[in-house]
Amino acid sequence: MEKGKLTAGKEHLVMDNSPTNLKLNRIAFIGNYLPRRCGIATFTTDLCEAIATQYSQTTCIVLPVNDIEAGYAYPSRVRFELTEKDIDSYRRAADFLNINNVDIVSLQHEYGIYGGRVGSHILALLRELRMPIVTTLHTILRDPDRDQRRVLREVAALSDRLVVMSARGVEFLQEVYGVPPDKIDLIPHGIPDVPFVDPSFHKDLFGVEGKIVLLSFGLLSANKGIENVIAALPKILAKHPNVVYIILGETHPHVVRNEGETYRLSLQWLAQEKGVEGQGIFYDRFVSLEELVQFISAADIYITPYNDEAQITSGTLAYTLGAGKAIVSTPFWYAKEMLADGRGALVPFRDPEALADQVNSLLDNEAQRHAMRKRAYVFGRDMIWPQVSIRYMESFERARAERRHYAHQEFAVKPLDKRPGELPPLKIDHLRHMTDETGILQHAIFTIPNYLEGYTTDDNARALMVSALLEALGNIEAPELASRYLAFIWFAFNSKTGCFRNFMDYQRRWLEDGGSDDSHGRTLWALGTVLGRSNMPALHSMAGMVFEQALPAIVNTTSPRAWAFALVGIHEYLLRFTGDRRASQVREELSGRLLKLYQHNRSNEWRWFENSLTYCNAALPHALLMCGQSIPNTAMTETGLEALNWLADLQRAEAGHFVPIGSNGFYPQGGERARFDQQPIEAQAMVSACLEAYNITGDKLWRKEARRAFEWFLGRNDLNLPLYDPTTGGCRDGLHPDRPNQNQGAESTLAFLQALLELRLAENPLLAIETGTQ
Repeated sequence: MEKGKLTAGKEHLVMDNSPTNLKLNRIAFIGNYLPRRCGIATFTTDLCEAIATQYSQTTCIVLPVNDIEAGYAYPSRVRFELTEKDIDSYRRAADFLNINNVDIVSLQHEYGIYGGRVGSHILALLRELRMPIVTTLHTILRDPDRDQRRVLREVAALSDRLVVMSARGVEFLQEVYGVPPDKIDLIPHGIPDVPFVDPSFHKDLFGVEGKIVLLSFGLLSANKGIENVIAALPKILAKHPNVVYIILGETHPHVVRNEGETYRLSLQWLAQEKGVEGQGIFYDRFVSLEELVQFISAADIYITPYNDEAQITSGTLAYTLGAGKAIVSTPFWYAKEMLADGRGALVPFRDPEALADQVNSLLDNEAQRHAMRKRAYVFGRDMIWPQVSIRYMESFERARAERRHYAHQEFAVKPLDKRPGELPPLKIDHLRHMTDETGILQHAIFTIPNYLEGYTTDDNARALMVSALLEALGNIEAPELASRYLAFIWFAFNSKTGCFRNFMDYQRRWLEDGGSDDSHGRTLWALGTVLGRSNMPALHSMAGMVFEQALPAIVNTTSPRAWAFALVGIHEYLLRFTGDRRASQVREELSGRLLKLYQHNRSNEWRWFENSLTYCNAALPHALLMCGQSIPNTAMTETGLEALNWLADLQRAEAGHFVPIGSNGFYPQGGERARFDQQPIEAQAMVSACLEAYNITGDKLWRKEARRAFEWFLGRNDLNLPLYDPTTGGCRDGLHPDRPNQNQGAESTLAFLQALLELRLAENPLLAIETGTQ
């Protein structure tokens, strides 16, 4: 099935024979979905099927989120697939829902299943929907960081109703996130309706007849605390030698992808170390519901040994509670609530001794154990899916009834000023093509890398910045690319001079002992960006070491652009490492120089830092704007805005499009301005500076200026010809008087990618905040 595309499916009309006479004809469920293997997928599938079974006149469709390119073999209910890291697929999904007569959207919210930092891509979908939204919250943090708080608050604001599964969740929503209580519905976690049976009934299925069975199940990951149960087994077996411990479930797919089977192997090694490998049974499978019920039925005691209290719900605990199992758990939030009043037993976190004592106590006291089981089973009767589906339908109906009180257009087409033109899709084919095992090559002949010209540190620094932006948007190739470019920069650093070499030939021979001031400043910009934005510790270690050693040399440079590049990097760095006094001192020194330079050269007719406009011009006001806000220094902010506004006016054609200063002569004060050759780096620098001006002022005119500069790449320029090549993802090297330069080198391609990525981050302010740009 093609991702982000409509999937054909049949619909039918059925006579209304449901428990209530509902007006909800079509419900869309958004979240993970089976056969994807995760708890949210199981929950979404169970909820959707329960409602479809209970309310046969209602059509239920599903929009799952794919975390792998191939997707999954979904059932026919799936009508549209979202691609986790592709924000455009979320917008297409909103359009699909808006034109398909959906009455209600049921969203499953969990930070980790949607793209963007802390799952913020889902906001792009929710903002565009015009039908009521009921959101089930699977994670509600008591101590969220700034970005988690903002994402959840916006999800709450965009939702008509919020469903939580515990009283603690209701409390957190009101106290931590400011959600009004009348917007919240407390509906328990749904569970299958299973009989109250003797554990011995199913033990023969697993070859454990005559044994006492302890069970833990779920996708394995290090926070599940299984090691504490294994550590408790020797003490349990000393009193009850016929005990076996079944660990049911495969390792979480994301853990396998990133860490392999290290955790499972550590558990097996621990069992060998404790001498209990004969009593530990690993079922490394994701089982069907029918099999799971059989496993649960065979358990004498179910154990949830989670290591962290911050879990607001647990499907595994809900299932076993409703099946009437004796339960021993650590006191995470959901367990404390569900196991109150004698429905289970709680033991401290990471305490194998206490866990062993509690298990032994229950095994020694059969009457206590069975009384616990009965209390749990009776409590769980309100949690079975037929009951839960009715509660959800009541929430859906209420959301729709409340929405009717507001004037709501059936279909509102947004004008361009409300919904600007779509950005091109992100394509990094040419970036990969230009990158070899050493780094990114400097030039290309058409689209073919030009080995003769070798490499530059300047371009590898640009590529490192682009990699950091790719990481911020969740691109899976970002870590490998960043590692390669950072390795080049490390190799370029000359510890004897404290500066970076710049030019290297294809045989990896340096052609100089030290590079230009500008390449030094740009490399500091790249290192600061990695240190301020990236969440990869391995990159931090190397980038931090080089940044610290290279920073002092920037003070001895004379290029205003080198100062500006370095200042942007220092700003990025100080967002995360605010207390670095030396970095702050360098920032004050360089920004002071830029301000004095402007004050010395400025006149009413010439509002600029120098007596000529040359290359990468917008970087100068960009740096002052950042420093003005962060130091803070009002004069710097005002100067940055004045210079950028003058430059924007100067680079605007009569027809309104962006016209950068040409590199064939530049623009000396009082002289003739060069119209060509126009360089991609100018458009990128203007995009970056205008976005910073918007962040500071909130004036939407700066966002328009950023888009105007970016559209130069797409063909809104003097020749009405695109510089961006959608077939390769590269960018042509410049605009001549009669044609674009057909070579797609590193600088031009990286300029386009940096501008595109920064605009994508700006479209979602939460992403920008997470990555330190606001």
